[in-house]
Amino acid sequence: MGRLALLLVLLGATGCFRVNTPRAARAALPPDARPRQEYKSCLGNPAFYDELGVRYRVLETSRDYVQRGIASWYGDPFHGRTTSAGETYDMYAMTAAHNTLPLPTYVRVTDLDTGNRVVVRVNDRGPFVEGRVIDLSYSAAVRLGIAERGTARVEVRALDPPAMDPPRGRCGAMRL
Repeated sequence: MGRLALLLVLLGATGCFRVNTPRAARAALPPDARPRQEYKSCLGNPAFYDELGVRYRVLETSRDYVQRGIASWYGDPFHGRTTSAGETYDMYAMTAAHNTLPLPTYVRVTDLDTGNRVVVRVNDRGPFVEGRVIDLSYSAAVRLGIAERGTARVEVRALDPPAMDPPRGRCGAMRL
């Protein structure tokens, strides 16, 4: 079975065969993000910020954070643009956007209807649509099985270790 999936992916990559099956598509995607200790981003972690008339307060820590709600995903036209953390958004990486978690934070996102799970690195702000709790990268949405549906009921759970404050002077004038 593994060889068949590999053959389909290779044929799809060479343009000989279009791979549309969710299983084959997920097999070709990057693995889950691997939580590791990081410093908080010098950008994207102000005490609060305003977007579309709503004030968001950024959390000091992600420790013990759990939230349920609706997940969505984003790809083009954001691919290649700068994230709130100052990184380049890659819709094919295992990343996400969240309104209030410190950047970066690693989270496990579980589809409450299917039980599918992914681990992503939160490095952007959003979603800014009422009722949505997280925006996944395209690859994360495909891995979770929600890319075609567009949204899903999910649980977002922060994973250890939480991001640390950067050493004094590391960010200088960059810190917002």
